[in-house]
Amino acid sequence: MYAQIFDPVAHSIAASAAFAALPLLTLFVLLGLLRLPARWAALASLAVSMAVAAFVYGMPGGQVLSGALEGAAIGFFPIIWIGINAIWLFKLTQESGHASVLRQALANVSADQRVQAVLIAFCFGALLEALAGGGAPVAICAVLLISLGVDPLKSATICLIADTSPVAFGALGLPITVLAKITRLPVHDISVMVGRQAPLLSLFIPLMLVFIHDGRRGLKEVWPLAVIAGVAFAFAQFAGSMMLPVELVDIVAALFCAGVSIIFLRVWSPAFLRGDLKAPDTAVAARGGYSIQPRAGMQGAVLAMPMTAGDPPFDRTRDKVSTAGGAAEPTTMRHSRADILRALAPYVAVIVVVAATQIGFIGHAMGALTSSFAWPGLHVVDPHGAAVSAVNAKFEWVLSAGSIVLIAGIFSVPILGLDARVATRTYLKNLHELRWAVFTVCCVVGVAYIMNLSGQIVTLGIWAAQAGAAFAPVSPILGWFATALTGSDTSANALFGMLQLTTAHHTGLSDILLAAANTSGGVVGKAISPQNLAVGAVAVGMMGREGVLFRRVASWTILMIAALSLLVWAQSTPLLGWMVP
Repeated sequence: MYAQIFDPVAHSIAASAAFAALPLLTLFVLLGLLRLPARWAALASLAVSMAVAAFVYGMPGGQVLSGALEGAAIGFFPIIWIGINAIWLFKLTQESGHASVLRQALANVSADQRVQAVLIAFCFGALLEALAGGGAPVAICAVLLISLGVDPLKSATICLIADTSPVAFGALGLPITVLAKITRLPVHDISVMVGRQAPLLSLFIPLMLVFIHDGRRGLKEVWPLAVIAGVAFAFAQFAGSMMLPVELVDIVAALFCAGVSIIFLRVWSPAFLRGDLKAPDTAVAARGGYSIQPRAGMQGAVLAMPMTAGDPPFDRTRDKVSTAGGAAEPTTMRHSRADILRALAPYVAVIVVVAATQIGFIGHAMGALTSSFAWPGLHVVDPHGAAVSAVNAKFEWVLSAGSIVLIAGIFSVPILGLDARVATRTYLKNLHELRWAVFTVCCVVGVAYIMNLSGQIVTLGIWAAQAGAAFAPVSPILGWFATALTGSDTSANALFGMLQLTTAHHTGLSDILLAAANTSGGVVGKAISPQNLAVGAVAVGMMGREGVLFRRVASWTILMIAALSLLVWAQSTPLLGWMVP
């Protein structure tokens, strides 16, 4: 039996916290400063966490190893399991040729890559996060942006930043429902409070995406759409948190945001397409992107999708556009409504399967295939003698989000006109491509479990909680670190939810406020988590260069967490205290 101790170094929380922080420092220094691939940074962090647990905290070696194996197992299922199946789902559309149909359907809404970044990464990505979570939004949306000609590094950066504000209500509201179970606080109250924090980020994220893609010029030309999209999503998320079940908040917000944005684009287009401003530099994107051709008689430009060898033989109508100087006429393509519906079928299938799980007997049958057991070799209790929850493992084999996406993919195979052999070959190839991402995730979640089981996480939390009433702005930062470590806002709530509650009771702060702040802060950490970085790097062909992505997004997350910390502080004072339910 191992009894946790939170001040093993000279009975000092501060000294103990210095050692407890070593695994996190190792991870971020190796990844961000020394530019090591995420897999080696994660492995080194795992080794450091195990050494601290064994030699500083006195955790028996056998239990240290067992805890690392449990974390690795949880890292694979359910965390990276959803990313594997979501990416496979998209690869099925690529195999059938329907990925280009979806790409071109989105291009028909607007040929401007900056607009596409908002529609795909923010609107469509939010829907994917709402339905499944995991690495699906980053992987799928990054590939879509690349296919439209966006630079791979920009594509990954844009998608990592976009996959933040929807995370709080993502995966059918799982982060909030898990937090409610751990803290025994009302789900609705937590939902309402998160709905008064996370939408602040939603207001500005589309503007960030446009700036990342095209700098100040992009903001100057596309800010109206960015503002409309941000306000629409923020409003829907805010209102939905009060009126809808947590499972539906982000689904409704994403659909509402997409609808409002598309309607707005019917009456507005970026300045350079209208000819009001000078067009961007002429360029032809690699990977089947757009070429910018000057339109005769105007200063602007028209973007045209060139035919590529990989385009499937769908029915097309060609719109010829005259170009200055008698240059060759670019070609655009349009697909039938049936083709577009078929391209959307895999994502509709996810919604249908999710809806089916809400039907009593179906959900019960799927939930029956669940394994719950005490993890072998772990006998850990807290200082009061109560068993630590992490010693118990639970695997929802069919009802997990990843399995739901897998089922939707199986249903989609015949709809996309593929056979089982192609689908199986695609799945195995996908597993091979994601092998290092899987390894990275398993190592990082192993770090989280070792730190949780040994007591390192609680040590860091207690040290931070010594700030007393000033803890309020620190509260979301804990969620930020925990999600950066685990790659999951749900896991961050499992790690720090009870700590936030305990701190609230000792400092006189609102328990609802601090619990929600852990969730809201966690959404920011999603962008710099090694899991998301690894999935994003694989998706855009930058395996081993996760450190480059980390440096691209780290400054944005610092800006977002600073704004969120300021908001939580204000909500802990009479200034905005009226916002706390």
